[in-house]
Amino acid sequence: MYAIVEMAGQQFKVAKDQKVYVHRLQTEEGKKVTFDNVLLLDDGKNVTVGAPAIDGAAVEAKVVKHLKGDKVIVFKKKRRKGYKVKNGHRQSLTEILVESIIASGAKKAAPVKAKTEPKAKAEAKPTVAKVAEPKPTVAKAAEPKKVATKKAAPKKADDLKKVEGIGPKIAETLIAAGISTFAELAKSTPEKIAGIISDVRGNHVTDTWPAQAKLAAEGKWDELKKWQDELDGGKA
Repeated sequence: MYAIVEMAGQQFKVAKDQKVYVHRLQTEEGKKVTFDNVLLLDDGKNVTVGAPAIDGAAVEAKVVKHLKGDKVIVFKKKRRKGYKVKNGHRQSLTEILVESIIASGAKKAAPVKAKTEPKAKAEAKPTVAKVAEPKPTVAKAAEPKKVATKKAAPKKADDLKKVEGIGPKIAETLIAAGISTFAELAKSTPEKIAGIISDVRGNHVTDTWPAQAKLAAEGKWDELKKWQDELDGGKA
């Protein structure tokens, strides 16, 4: 029996007791994790395809350890410009062990609508013409004049992409969540930030983002640049 499931933004074909290397997960080593975005199931007799996912199906796994992949060299060069840049990158990975594949296929029950009793027809009442009574005239008190209040100037957002590990999509997601300045990012916790950007594809290590934002908010750019040269995707 095997399944095709999405894990950390990637699709894998997995079976029981198989080891898989995925993008770094936030789950601690030794703990279990469940992936419920199962796209296909094959039990040896029948093949079930989701639309796009299969309801009730899931893959349960155990986090074995966190590690880094092999180094990849990224070399950039521009002809006749004297521009050469050489960088190395090691992807942060997580080794997981598939423990079981659940293929219940249970669907959510449709909500039951409450029955409404038909309303009884209203009996026709004879219409009686009412004589309009004269309304007493009351002098209106002068309304107080409204004092024009100045609107507060909109808060200027900082360039959050200056923090190592934050790209354009993550910056837009943080601003939409109300974090638009370095000071606001510095007050947040790595766990809160990870929850906000959980829907953004890719592996994002948020451990150092608040500390980087604090240096940027205080204007310590030289110290921040020196530290960022030692970071790898936002992680020390």
